[in-house]
Amino acid sequence: MNLQEFWNEALSQLKNEVDPGEFAFYFSSLEFLSSTPEQITLTVPSPIFRAQLERIYLPQLESKLAELTGATISFAFQIRDAKIPAPKPAEARSETPRPTPNRGSKRPHHQLNRDYTLGNYVVAKNNELAYSMTVAISKDPGNIYNPFFLFGGVGLGKTHLIQALGNAVHSLNEKAVIIYVPAESFVNEFLTAIQNKAQNEFKKKYRNVDVLLIDDIHDFQNQKTVQEELFNTFNALYEAKKQIVFTSDRPPHELKNFAERLLSRLQRGTIADLQLPSWEIRLVILKSKIEQKGIRLPDAVLELIAKKVITNIRDLEAALTQICAYGELLKREITLEVAQEQLKRVFAGPAQESVPIDLVQKVVAEANGLSVSDLKGKKRTQAMALPRQVAMYIIRDLTEYSTTEIGMEFGGRDHTTVMHAVQKIEDKIKTEPVFEIKVQNLIRIIRDRAGS
Repeated sequence: MNLQEFWNEALSQLKNEVDPGEFAFYFSSLEFLSSTPEQITLTVPSPIFRAQLERIYLPQLESKLAELTGATISFAFQIRDAKIPAPKPAEARSETPRPTPNRGSKRPHHQLNRDYTLGNYVVAKNNELAYSMTVAISKDPGNIYNPFFLFGGVGLGKTHLIQALGNAVHSLNEKAVIIYVPAESFVNEFLTAIQNKAQNEFKKKYRNVDVLLIDDIHDFQNQKTVQEELFNTFNALYEAKKQIVFTSDRPPHELKNFAERLLSRLQRGTIADLQLPSWEIRLVILKSKIEQKGIRLPDAVLELIAKKVITNIRDLEAALTQICAYGELLKREITLEVAQEQLKRVFAGPAQESVPIDLVQKVVAEANGLSVSDLKGKKRTQAMALPRQVAMYIIRDLTEYSTTEIGMEFGGRDHTTVMHAVQKIEDKIKTEPVFEIKVQNLIRIIRDRAGS
């Protein structure tokens, strides 16, 4: 039985059943590797991608193959070295032949971190659109999603993704002229060129590239002369169909003190954002990291870190590194109790110890159009009960108050009521990413107000 033919037919059918964006993202990244009569082995770009694919589409894949073959076919996945993105499935490829790229480059690009690749980028729901667009750009720079504007908070992977794009293009075509530059370095280089009367050399450098990657463009605020130069550079590259990519900590319309005509250029192309990962995705990230390091940690420890570190991926990895280093240096087993003690400062945050209960109640009540007395009252309608449970959960999470003490602050409720509320919110957070983001935002507001 030739399972590759059945696999191709399954893809052809799925293409008509799955959302086009989802199909392009998930199934164009798969590559048929081998098969036995009972199993198909596919290559995938990363452990995170594999986990997401298994969770979302594995049952559908297995069902589809069972329909086509009349047998039970399982799937195995192998992580590939994905510095070069996998080719699209035959059904999704363009009929127009593409030039053969210069593959096999062994020399890393001098401006790019070789560790930042598309293969080891953590792909999840919070960033899959941005990742999918980046993969597409790497295969055809200058012709789609140009310019590309990527924004997101600190530690969410902007620099990794923009440099991974550069590395992917470099791997496919070593002759491509790629410049990666932080905005601050661009500013300093331009001002130095003015001082040395070397503006022409500066222009030649930045207007004769195939891919221009500018990181943290928000640093151009109030830089009128630099913005003028960037505007002209943008026009020259765009007209020549050269790829332009920017990253920022905010979307273009929130950039202050930018020339309007430059802002219009920044918004001309495709804009994608990197959002905060949900609890579920944070847990998958942690499991992927310890898998890469060859380390074993109890699930309870990973769940604790995923629950407590809600700021960004960078902080998440820092917490994991800290607890792993402690275990390795002192040769101690990392139990839940050890993790709680060693990461106490990480979990605490700057304002946690001084968070008053009435502040939590006020913030949660305001966010839900209620009064504090509503939260403390006896009404049990959904409009009252859920915000009340959220407030109890946040107080339990941010403070050292006991469940009995918390219950007293909500109209003298029993400690078991508080325990039930905390458990309900924890379960809801694990299954509803949007709800978790709302809770995270409330926690940030509370911490900010407590620290002000």
